[in-house]
Amino acid sequence: MNDSGVASRLALLRFLERVQERDLARTRKWILDEERREAERRVGEQQRPPAPEWLIERGLDRNNIVAVHTGECWDPGKRAKPATRAQAIDALRHQVPACTKCRPDTALGIVD
Repeated sequence: MNDSGVASRLALLRFLERVQERDLARTRKWILDEERREAERRVGEQQRPPAPEWLIERGLDRNNIVAVHTGECWDPGKRAKPATRAQAIDALRHQVPACTKCRPDTALGIVD
């Protein structure tokens, strides 16, 4: 009876070993998956275009310019599109209102 106890103990240890090997393999797969996701995230950040310095917000008809914003404005509106510095200055000189939150007129040095 003692021999069967040793054999069953050995069988249990072998079973435990297989379970732990599977757990280790699964953990290693998770690590590889996470490393792949991290590499993809870094590539995405490197390929992301820079944020625009200036935004011009258009009206509902998409023809009228409603406001000029800085690129860092927290409230540019859904119809704001990237603009060059020259376009932003031109819009402000043509009486397009500056955003009251980000003050692009001050940032551009245009004070009336």
